Amino acid sequence: MESKIDVLSTVKLQQSPDLYKIVDALNRTLKHDDLMFGLALDPEDQNTAVFTIYRT
Repeated sequence: MESKIDVLSTVKLQQSPDLYKIVDALNRTLKHDDLMFGLALDPEDQNTAVFTIYRT
């Protein structure tokens, strides 16, 4: 069985130290709805975070 992950949306925003808390809460709350959330620093600008929503 192959697992497929689809990107639903990606948005760039200003980095904040507490953004990971939002991503963690979303992942814990919505994992049973086949949704996953990611957060990464933009490799070109360390002051910008990249927030991504996935369907698993």
